[in-house]
Amino acid sequence: MFLVSKIFWLLAQPLSLAFFSVLIGFLLALLGRARIGGVFGSLGLMVLFLTLFTTTGSYFLQILEDRFPRPSPPAELTCIIVLGGAFENVVIDGRGGIELNQAAERFVETARLARAYPAARILVSGGDGSLSGGYAGDAELSRPFFDAFGIAPDRLVREENSRTTFENARNTKDLLGANQMEHCALVTSAYHMPRSIGLFRSFGIDVMPWPTDYRTSGKVKLGVDFTQPSLNAQLTTTAAKEWTGLLAYYLLGRTQTILPR
Repeated sequence: MFLVSKIFWLLAQPLSLAFFSVLIGFLLALLGRARIGGVFGSLGLMVLFLTLFTTTGSYFLQILEDRFPRPSPPAELTCIIVLGGAFENVVIDGRGGIELNQAAERFVETARLARAYPAARILVSGGDGSLSGGYAGDAELSRPFFDAFGIAPDRLVREENSRTTFENARNTKDLLGANQMEHCALVTSAYHMPRSIGLFRSFGIDVMPWPTDYRTSGKVKLGVDFTQPSLNAQLTTTAAKEWTGLLAYYLLGRTQTILPR
């Protein structure tokens, strides 16, 4: 399932979809099927325009980010779960050090919470999600990061095998029970929180959503935007991946609703 999902997404993400639609349209035109070729070509151009020159991606990402507002800081917190996806494992493998990507706030916010609640233990869930499987995952790479913030290694519980959000939830359930950790704050990107909460609930895990790593202003409206095509493409790709994941997990029976509250 992991390999299938990876290959599917390589082909189905917006820019790939636009490219292959135009390519198919061109080949059909060469074979004398100009009308159907024009349909595929037009579809590809439409997807490309929506991806590069509209706020569609931002708008639908914002819907996900608004789903679970961050709660008021609790008086006491004894457990924090942080989902991986923030470390540049390929770069670290080649150059060493601590290299973070755009989701760095997941671990920065976890470190802040850990310092604010010194009794809280931290469960880091994340293995190597690459197709090759040849790199260290976030759980393994997180130790020097937390060391730099003065967070003792004995506060960490590391789940190093998960490659997907489904595996995050499934593997975390066993570790929570084994380490007597409960009523945890769940730290992940705000847009990723609905999918995460849906899966954690399906495994009967009680967590307090603690979203971070926001990508939108919260004030986005649908419209045309010619000012930042590369960013629009990035946001549209992220939104498409999340909504596809939400639908896929629901259709596979892994969550009870498409968009959890």
